[in-house]
Amino acid sequence: MRHQKKGRKLGTDSAHTKAIKKSLTAAVLRNDRIKTTEVRAKEIRPNVDKVITWAKRGDVHSRRLAIAAIGDKEVVSKIFNEVERFEGRNGGYTRILKLGPRKGDATPMVIMELVD
Repeated sequence: MRHQKKGRKLGTDSAHTKAIKKSLTAAVLRNDRIKTTEVRAKEIRPNVDKVITWAKRGDVHSRRLAIAAIGDKEVVSKIFNEVERFEGRNGGYTRILKLGPRKGDATPMVIMELVD
């Protein structure tokens, strides 16, 4: 039973799930757009929004939280330097566009991108 367990397993154990979420979050923030499965995109959306909110705060504590959540200092500095593109928004920094099923296993695929 999965009582008191938040989030999706993504078909792996907990350490691998955590690593997948961390790397996908960094990929979205680095490239502004990724192609992934719908379940993974829905799972990392709160993480991306949280990092951008930290970047809007802009203090040292927020920067350290973002580095801990992403693990890549270059991506964090990029987001903290480009934060003015999100100033007029109070949330909802990502967009998920559905592409349809993947050919091999019919998994729903999406494009996840940052909103300007």
